[in-house]
Amino acid sequence: MGLKQEIQKRKTFAIVSHPDAGKTTLTEKFLLFGGAIQVAGAVKSNKIKKTATSDFMEIEKQRGISVATSVMGFEYRDFKVNILDTPGHQDFAEDTFRTLTAADSAIVVIDAAKGVEPQTKKLVEVLRMRDTPIIVFVNKLDRPGKDPFDLMDEIEETLDIKVRPLSWPIGMGNDFKGVYDIYSQKLKLFSPHEKATEENSLVFDNLDHPDLQEGIPEPIQTLKDDLELVEGVYPEFKHEDYQNADITPVFFGSALNNFGVHEILDCFLDIAPNPMGSTAEERQVKPEEEKFTGFVFKIHANLDPNHRDRIAFVRVNSGIFQRNKFYHHTRLNKQIRFSSPTAFMASKKSVIDEAYPGDIVGLHDTGTFKIGDTLTEGEQIHFKGMPSFSPELFKYIENADPMKSKQLHKGIDQLMDEGVAQLFTGKESGRKIIGTVGQLQFEVIEYRLLHEYGAKCRYDNINLYKTCWITSDNQEKLEEFKERKSRNMAIDKHGRDVFLAESPFALQMAQEKFPEIEFHFTSEF
Repeated sequence: MGLKQEIQKRKTFAIVSHPDAGKTTLTEKFLLFGGAIQVAGAVKSNKIKKTATSDFMEIEKQRGISVATSVMGFEYRDFKVNILDTPGHQDFAEDTFRTLTAADSAIVVIDAAKGVEPQTKKLVEVLRMRDTPIIVFVNKLDRPGKDPFDLMDEIEETLDIKVRPLSWPIGMGNDFKGVYDIYSQKLKLFSPHEKATEENSLVFDNLDHPDLQEGIPEPIQTLKDDLELVEGVYPEFKHEDYQNADITPVFFGSALNNFGVHEILDCFLDIAPNPMGSTAEERQVKPEEEKFTGFVFKIHANLDPNHRDRIAFVRVNSGIFQRNKFYHHTRLNKQIRFSSPTAFMASKKSVIDEAYPGDIVGLHDTGTFKIGDTLTEGEQIHFKGMPSFSPELFKYIENADPMKSKQLHKGIDQLMDEGVAQLFTGKESGRKIIGTVGQLQFEVIEYRLLHEYGAKCRYDNINLYKTCWITSDNQEKLEEFKERKSRNMAIDKHGRDVFLAESPFALQMAQEKFPEIEFHFTSEF
């Protein structure tokens, strides 16, 4: 099969949501339909009997939340589907933002009872900035929730997107009877306490079917009235409007009970974009180009704690990636080859010989890669859009076990490379400062240092408002600033100068007194 046909077969998308909207459960059901797993693990608070396939880190299994993006691939209906299941928790937003750069489209999961939540709004803003096509799945219809029309209004107003329902529920909670698939014009009836399968589902092609009129005449009449209103109120669905991110299809269902899942997956495969072109600093890269290009969007240490391996996740942008072939690392300007590139099914890995645009490849990494690195067949290009943001919370990190200082140093070094937090070293004090965007990240770092590296750490408080990277065209003024502010200077993991502002006032005064200095709040400068 040629390169163009392989590109046509691929769909790479991210699943995003506020925590606990059912995102990981929906991912599980997609994998079930694709035959990638045999049993789904339900994630319920902290009492986890069978953990979800996509939650593979030990801390995720204990807490019942996703704290790292996991990558899964499966085949369904002659398509190769790549899912990026992202953390919903706001403390891990940066991992999610970076992952969205590797996705061609997204499915946003919303809880029918809670509606649009703050984290969902933030994530959709990032998707809209990148013009990523979105499909919304309104989940948990088997529980009491908001009126579907009210939900549609809320989604439109809060997320500032145009919506078009492509399925519609009959009732909700105890009155939930099923979902009508507007896209394929089929009705599937719901059996409470029973998960929907092909064998036990009642499917009707015609809403005037005598069995429906006899069995549930009132709900069917309500459905007909609702559908008439849907057609009158919402714009007609056009494929190109969705792919241009001008309109957002909305589906309803219950991921836990398999309801509405088949419908969204089938429609998604029909309408979602294939791998698209990527923007590099130098030029636009098209997927059908013969020569391979790809970029690192995530690094994960200890994917398998038994082997202490570190994996760089690479999105293939163009050409064909081949095992044992030499590729050019543009930042280091050196040739590297990979003897065991892997494809993923959560934490399960299998060695592959080749990969195509849209695929996610795992490369064993001994410290060669940083997030944002580009691999090519020789061309010197750099893919854009992988910033690190200025952290919001800070703590000194100290060694709590002097016998394990080597392990602590290695653990901090590798975990910081993943991009979940940032490390700053005080110029005068030499003390190490961890900066994060959320409190939970400190707990995750402490937990992983202990369980993956055998190192104990403790945190000390630090009075710090913000860190910012500093640069200047005037080298003399830069040196003067660093000397005058030496107590507030640090270097980041890559040796760049960082100013530690203790308060908004201190930052404002520094900016006013040193107009020649540029203060950067993302690392992409």
